[in-house]
Amino acid sequence: MEAASRRQRRKPMAEINVVPLIDVMLVLLIVFMITAPLITQGIKVDLPKASAEVVDDTAKETLVVSINAAGEYFVSLGESSADDPTPVPLEQIGEMVGKIMNQNPSVPVFLEADTTVNYGLVMQLLATLENSGAPGVRLITQPPIGGK
Repeated sequence: MEAASRRQRRKPMAEINVVPLIDVMLVLLIVFMITAPLITQGIKVDLPKASAEVVDDTAKETLVVSINAAGEYFVSLGESSADDPTPVPLEQIGEMVGKIMNQNPSVPVFLEADTTVNYGLVMQLLATLENSGAPGVRLITQPPIGGK
């Protein structure tokens, strides 16, 4: 009788405590929510909507040339840009991009322009980038609302 009572007292614990897992997931969620807005590159522009394939670039450095709604040009190299970017004249962009491409020809070059910018300004910038040695300039767009 004593052996039977011992078996009943020693039931294996079949419960898994998920509270620590939930705590860790909530902390990670908060960290990602805080850091996601900080890793955007370039200046704030209202990008046009277009459906296209997403390019997965693993390059550490990217060169982003932007045109805001006022028609001002900005250049950003690296993961993030300064809080108060200064406009750059179109002539200097060609020189800057040429120097960067001479030092590292594998740097991908992206162009982002506000939707209200004149098409001629975008084409002038695109021609300047290609003349300065940036082959295959990629355009940055926002995905359309509602999918494809």
